[in-house]
Amino acid sequence: MVIAIVWMLFYLIRTSRHQDAILCKDTHAGPIWLRGGLVLFAVLTLVMDVFKTGYYSSFSQCLHPIKITYPVVQGIFVVVQTYFLWVSAKDCVHVHLDVTRCGLMVTLTTNLAVWMSAVTDESVHKAQSKNPNGTHRMFEIRSSNAESCSCDGKLCHVFYDGYFWMYPFNIEYSLFASAMVYVMWKNVGRLIDHHENPMYHLRFKLFKKTFFVGALMGLLVLVTGIGVLIVYEIQVNKNSPAARKEQALMMYYIFNIVCLGLTSLASIGGSIVYRFDKRDMDRHKNPTRTLDVALLMGAALGQYAISYYSIVAIVASMSRDTISALNLTYSLLMIAQHTFQNIFIIEGLHREPPGKESKIDPQQKDVYGLTFVNMNAVSLRAPDSGSALPAATPPTLAIQAPPEVIQSIRVSKKVNWRRTFLKEVSSFLLMCNVILWIIPAFGARPQFDNERELKFYGYPMWAAIVDICLPFGIFYRMHAVASLLEVYIMS
Repeated sequence: MVIAIVWMLFYLIRTSRHQDAILCKDTHAGPIWLRGGLVLFAVLTLVMDVFKTGYYSSFSQCLHPIKITYPVVQGIFVVVQTYFLWVSAKDCVHVHLDVTRCGLMVTLTTNLAVWMSAVTDESVHKAQSKNPNGTHRMFEIRSSNAESCSCDGKLCHVFYDGYFWMYPFNIEYSLFASAMVYVMWKNVGRLIDHHENPMYHLRFKLFKKTFFVGALMGLLVLVTGIGVLIVYEIQVNKNSPAARKEQALMMYYIFNIVCLGLTSLASIGGSIVYRFDKRDMDRHKNPTRTLDVALLMGAALGQYAISYYSIVAIVASMSRDTISALNLTYSLLMIAQHTFQNIFIIEGLHREPPGKESKIDPQQKDVYGLTFVNMNAVSLRAPDSGSALPAATPPTLAIQAPPEVIQSIRVSKKVNWRRTFLKEVSSFLLMCNVILWIIPAFGARPQFDNERELKFYGYPMWAAIVDICLPFGIFYRMHAVASLLEVYIMS
């Protein structure tokens, strides 16, 4: 992190101020909603660093100084990197090429290392919370005076619980920053045609031409999901009776089955509408879009793996109870929902922006708007013999359009209807993906509370599968939110 901080300061002070440093900017890179999300996650990561510093300070006599230094350095790293990405995410650098590429790659790998460290700490914390004998005395073995290294104070417990609640935001911050740094690395030395700048004209059209039906339905799902998470966290703990735990699991699976079913249907409907969309496919070189698609497809593999192993465990163990049936349905729908949603998002990301629709007829490629002249249907009508025209009055042209041309005049209304529908679908999917991110990111782990997979695979193997694959599934949801917001605006 220190090396990355030094390089980012060098870039901001020297490289970006060079006379010929930034010849062009990539308008697709670092859109305002992505940078805004990065700032939000950065602020919450700083809160986590404060909690972590306070917690480690309670054990200052038991710990190596690096434990307390780490969150302080991370806070500085987050501040510098957030400012760096806010002002430089769109840059296409043309000076200090080798140094810039090296510095960006160091920053990228640093973010990935921080992400892996956070995922590991969060997984260890979850494992300890599921352990009936787990306590907060994490550092007793590091000191001969065990009592002085125990977390017995109320403030210490607040710091301990607080910084683990902030871990999901730190994890997402590292991944968001990694994606933005990678796009900057791809843009080093790149030249861009300035005539292609569609995203610049779309930034301020966020809430136009929509009835908010999708947003309201999504908000209803979001509020319901938060309630489900609260009840789940209360009822599913190490001291809960088996009956209450089973009821909470049933509630969790039913909510997710309904949510996944609705989002799957919405994705299918949006993909069908895209089949009738008149806009051409945007095939221009775009590192941001290429990375978005790769991350969607790659991150989905994590949830695919968990669902696959759950299906194998349920089918092979021949379980016939209600929880197993709900778990099987949930796993199958999870695979289907990821697939259909990826198709919808990729279709949306590859469409031309509004105003670049395909023409109605391939033979009329130069005709735009609502006025059509079919040269084969134009007839010249002479004025009536009894009427007198001024000498300067030209003959009258009567355009007799066939039915298909008249029908084409209504295209704009159909296009507006399709765009409205796509906006509603995108907003609904966006809100649903938010709650599908919140539930696993903030503690719901039915993979461990439901003992079917644990009994089939054993704790070490199943814990390894979940701890490796689930972070990718959580990241998929947040990345899908960013992509759906872009699809919404592009619609």
